[in-house]
Amino acid sequence: MNIGQAAKHTGLSAKMIRYYEAIGLLPSAGRSESGYRVYAEDDLQRLRFIRRARDLGFSLAESGRLLALWHDRERASADVKALAVEHIEALNGKIAELEALRDTLQNLVDHCQGDHRPDCPILEDLQAGSGCCQPASAKR
Repeated sequence: MNIGQAAKHTGLSAKMIRYYEAIGLLPSAGRSESGYRVYAEDDLQRLRFIRRARDLGFSLAESGRLLALWHDRERASADVKALAVEHIEALNGKIAELEALRDTLQNLVDHCQGDHRPDCPILEDLQAGSGCCQPASAKR
């Protein structure tokens, strides 16, 4: 199948498929007599695998490691689990950062009168650049 059909079957754009090929996540596609890329079912499986890994937030490097583990029938499932646990820890860190940002912004909104006066703690905080109104949990 050609790249357009592969894109349709995997939910990826043709541009992303070419990119994955360029960075080595996907082996170079075979070519038709007219020079068009040709993808087999194995390529589609690999592309779906990459898409799902990316949907779960794995980086391209992590996706490459997962692909290598997937193809290595000698690997231990502990290796896969360790990579997933590491990713969960990173996600938890990002979640904590986002919660702190939300709490800080909520605190600023709670202290803004939102009336006709020009005084605004939100703008004052942005201007100060120092987190003057952050809750204790959000300060670094």
